[in-house]
Amino acid sequence: MDIARPLPQYLVQRYHGWHATAFADNRAWYRRLAEEGQHPRAMVISCCDSRVHVTSIFGADTGEFFIHRNIANLVPPYAPDGEQHGTSAAIEYAVKTLKVAHVIVMGHSRCGGIEGCHAMCSGHAPELEEKTSFVGRWMDILRPGYERIKDLPEADQIHALEREAVLISLENLMTFPFIAKEVEQGELTLHGLWHDISNGRLMGFEGRRFVAV
Repeated sequence: MDIARPLPQYLVQRYHGWHATAFADNRAWYRRLAEEGQHPRAMVISCCDSRVHVTSIFGADTGEFFIHRNIANLVPPYAPDGEQHGTSAAIEYAVKTLKVAHVIVMGHSRCGGIEGCHAMCSGHAPELEEKTSFVGRWMDILRPGYERIKDLPEADQIHALEREAVLISLENLMTFPFIAKEVEQGELTLHGLWHDISNGRLMGFEGRRFVAV
């Protein structure tokens, strides 16, 4: 059985359109990126959600952001246990090799991962409690955040948990010794954002609260 199949035709057509316009108009820039390597100023950790389009929100050019996406934009705590850690590897590469000046964690509204975590932690998603659930075990990272918001009115809990995902991730970033060192020396700055998909609003984390950007 063939594992990989040809691309859908609509994607092939879009590629040819991009290559004939955006790429052709900026051929020298792409050649420079290829020859000189990438030098992004910031790493962005965002959700896999297809509605979150970081480069569009910030009008970023190719090569400007080093972007890592995962379920619910979570950062796990530092765990040098010899196992495979995709998010931690991306962070290590961005900070140690690419020398980014900023690490941005961006959460968003209506996050399916957050809703799943809330359902799991409140006892309404036993399937996510199974050891075989990759999503459930990943969302365990956010359990401390659930403990912080579980006594809020039920209607406010998921919205609060979306923001806790950003805060927990920022806290976990500081458990990485090389990040803590860079932050303390003023070589690296951490930022937390929350994006409302419905109205385009962007909120920034300051202290223990979010304010409009």
